[in-house]
Amino acid sequence: MRPQPGFVPHVTTLGNGPRRALALHCTLAFGGAWAGVARALGDQVTLVAPDMPSHGQSADWDEVSDFSDTVFEASAALLEDAPMDIIGHSFGAATALRLAVAYPEKVRSMVLAEPVLFVVGARDAPELMDGHRAGSTPFFFAISAGDRENAARLFNGMWSARSVWEEMPERSRAAMVRAIHVVPDTYPFLYEDSAGLLQPGRLEALDIPTVMLRGAQAQPLIQATNAGLARRLGNATEAVIDGAGHMAPISHPGAVAEVIAGLFARS
Repeated sequence: MRPQPGFVPHVTTLGNGPRRALALHCTLAFGGAWAGVARALGDQVTLVAPDMPSHGQSADWDEVSDFSDTVFEASAALLEDAPMDIIGHSFGAATALRLAVAYPEKVRSMVLAEPVLFVVGARDAPELMDGHRAGSTPFFFAISAGDRENAARLFNGMWSARSVWEEMPERSRAAMVRAIHVVPDTYPFLYEDSAGLLQPGRLEALDIPTVMLRGAQAQPLIQATNAGLARRLGNATEAVIDGAGHMAPISHPGAVAEVIAGLFARS
């Protein structure tokens, strides 16, 4: 573990309901991105939504520590004595799963929206990795060349239903450029399982009520990853959001909130 010394995230609190949930955002977003889901959930829940390093109002990643470990430790510090629900999207969903493995007694339920824990998809459907790598190649060239603006544009296009880069406000583009350099440092966690989540029996032992959520238009490797996690986890179901791609919590907050509310009703 090599978390960034002294890092404390900026935290946004959304809603004022009796249930307490930790909401972990995707790469290049921020905690406030959960606002639409919070509004749709109404008075059911209070979302505790931290900003990752180099995201939102949090301090920058120091580029020396391990980024994934830093996010994990900062998120773990927000878990409370009473069990919380955890809602995660993309990298945030992968971190949520890591939290559940480390602190199962502190997690009441989980909604994992398209976790990018691609080591699962790579093991279960290795034939999909070639297409994924090909689609990522332009991004890797840009980030390796130090062209952070182009890398952010390409990364956004990889994970959005369509490229909206030119339509974004300058402030939003600048926020993505600020954060884009963290992506390569996440790869040991996401592609090589540096946290050891796939060690025999670890996921299978979890009995936490879980929904593996994805958009109907999810990329093939995401579909394989979601399905693979659903098979491994001891108490998981799958849910699909019609008309959505990777960004369902932002593009389809009402439908995502319905899934979350359904899980709350039975956990």
